[in-house]
Amino acid sequence: MVKEDQNLVRAVGRRKTSAARVKITLGKGVVTINGKTLPEYFPVDLWSDKVIAPLKAVGKEKDFDVSVKVIGGGVNSQAEAVRHGISRALVKWNEEWKPALKAEGYMTRDPRAKERKKPGLHRARRAHQWRKR
Repeated sequence: MVKEDQNLVRAVGRRKTSAARVKITLGKGVVTINGKTLPEYFPVDLWSDKVIAPLKAVGKEKDFDVSVKVIGGGVNSQAEAVRHGISRALVKWNEEWKPALKAEGYMTRDPRAKERKKPGLHRARRAHQWRKR
């Protein structure tokens, strides 16, 4: 167990251009994102389910308070960055939870990101369309 404080663990989660700084502490299961509650920040159930999925995977959704600062990207990307950060913080808290989280795919940093635009093309790979006249 690597902890900065007895009851506090920090971790960073990333996805595309989103970055989430996560702090977990022992508590009652309160999740705060950028100063808002989970349903306020992620009103769609799909996003809020993604956020609390790592806590459910280890069966501790009511045992930890989670505080998150997330920036960049879109809403789905932010939700996945928060999920990644919570997973990494849980593994720092207890190394025995790593196999369960890894099996669900929460520990892997998804490397897919937008490809840069190339010179002479419309987009990254989209070339000019040939025109006869």
